[in-house]
Amino acid sequence: MYFWAIIFMHHPASASITMNPLNPLIVQSDNTLLLEVNNASFTAARDAIAVFAHLEKSPEHIHSYRITPLSLWNAAAVGISAAEIITRLRTFSKYSIPANIEQNIIEQVGRFGKLTLEKENEMLVLRCSDVSLLANLIRHPLVLPFIAGPLDQKSAAIRPEHRGTLKQALIALGYPAYDRAGYVDGTVFACAVKSACRDGSPFTIRAYQRLAAESFIGSADLPGGSGVVVLPCGAGKTIVGIYCMSLLKRSTLILVTNVVAARQWKREILDKTDISADDIGEYSSETKDIKPVTIATYQILTYRKKKTGPFLHYHLFNAENWGLIIYDEVHLLPAPVFKMTAELQARRRLGLTATLIREDGHETDVFTLIGPKKFDVPWKDLERQGWIATARCVEIRVDLPAEEKMEYLSLMPRMQIRTAYENSRKIPIVNDLLARHAGDRVLIIGQYLTQLDRMAEAIGAALITGSTPNSQREILYDKFRRGAITRLIVSKVGNFAIDLPDANVAIQISGSFGSRQEEAQRLGRILRPKKNGEQAIFYSLVTRETKELDFAMKRQLFLTEQGYEYEIKYYDPVKRIIGDTSSASSSNDE
Repeated sequence: MYFWAIIFMHHPASASITMNPLNPLIVQSDNTLLLEVNNASFTAARDAIAVFAHLEKSPEHIHSYRITPLSLWNAAAVGISAAEIITRLRTFSKYSIPANIEQNIIEQVGRFGKLTLEKENEMLVLRCSDVSLLANLIRHPLVLPFIAGPLDQKSAAIRPEHRGTLKQALIALGYPAYDRAGYVDGTVFACAVKSACRDGSPFTIRAYQRLAAESFIGSADLPGGSGVVVLPCGAGKTIVGIYCMSLLKRSTLILVTNVVAARQWKREILDKTDISADDIGEYSSETKDIKPVTIATYQILTYRKKKTGPFLHYHLFNAENWGLIIYDEVHLLPAPVFKMTAELQARRRLGLTATLIREDGHETDVFTLIGPKKFDVPWKDLERQGWIATARCVEIRVDLPAEEKMEYLSLMPRMQIRTAYENSRKIPIVNDLLARHAGDRVLIIGQYLTQLDRMAEAIGAALITGSTPNSQREILYDKFRRGAITRLIVSKVGNFAIDLPDANVAIQISGSFGSRQEEAQRLGRILRPKKNGEQAIFYSLVTRETKELDFAMKRQLFLTEQGYEYEIKYYDPVKRIIGDTSSASSSNDE
């Protein structure tokens, strides 16, 4: 809230609510917002509305946002009032705000906090100031199984084990519960952040990392203990988690995407804190140590011998009296872990991610079971401050060869997509880009293993896929960090948890359809600040006149919202050159 207040307070128009045709925003009665890109106030307006609206489309001249109940509840959870949201809309709108929009904002923001969960004498209590609303809700079939009985007209007793599932039921009915029932303390585990790293270099918590951690911990006005911190890759989300550990001083369970990520967390903890190696356990397919700080993979937690069998390692959640559970890359949280988390609402829960977007639609579950978004900051702001590398995004469009195009037209839709992604002309483009970036550290990222195998053979580069043993991955990553190799091809394993600070060029040759989160993660691989301040470049190779182009437009939405623009280039297969850049936004078409 503090960050957004600063932006808003310093915008010159914020002192007036007079409608102005020169303003960039049109607010429509269907909850959509249309924002003019080529307007002097575009950036200020985008930053003001991004906290309570989601970007849906980003063609070159008008960006389309939507206000949803979840986006309003997230804003309310960090203390942004309905009045402030309406004022922001009035500040930047060309025309009067439709009356139904203002009423909807007041209604939805007002719903957050109308129901509260509190603890009273070891009993969990659902309270509501609206007697009629509570009476109806506790009789609803979705809610009734979790009610132990009414206490009075404004409160009802809840079975403690149903704290999470009750919240899921209530939000499904459109009434998110504000959970103020508190948390178990967990086992005390003293730890502190050091002032210098192991190599002797100074170490300090950055201001935004400190603010993110403190927003999670909470205050008297805005109690914390559960929620999500959103920061771009390379901005130090791990440091935020470590700082939270040092503030709480409790035993901690850290959940990560894979073994490589687990070991990166361990290295950072050892480097930045006074925690010893003996106090850090790894719980994965390779080893199963439980210590005061335990780092476990999502894969091991969701492992079962058969599809209908029990999760064999679920006991880890209760193996220690955890005072904090950290969910790294929370946007990738597997569905079974949501179910486990529903039973862990008495534990403090911190989610870390570069984007809250989930292509499976489980954003509501993240909000309900992990917690609301506690901290967010525009990527471009951190770029301007030098905390992440400046980045240039380039989309290179290429035709299918004539023979592949004829085959493409005869295929079923799913095979059409794959044919477009595996366009054979992408290999010479990659070779051309590698020649241009001969002195750079280049990551080539793709989706399809056959394509990646062909690319590895064509350019003579090492390849890491899901089947590559962790020991071999570590060797290749280390060689890349040291500069022993400067080209590395990675499959989807490269979407997250790769600490390669010197990588400054990424070439995306295929992806997971229209995944916005994947696009953000892949750009994030090259956003760590560079020693000489050089610019990072993110290339996307896209086949023209195919579904891949449609997917590319959707993939780029999140980064467009963060202020990135994609330059559009074309590959000429006859001259074997990449054509001149034409400045365009991320969704430009021919």
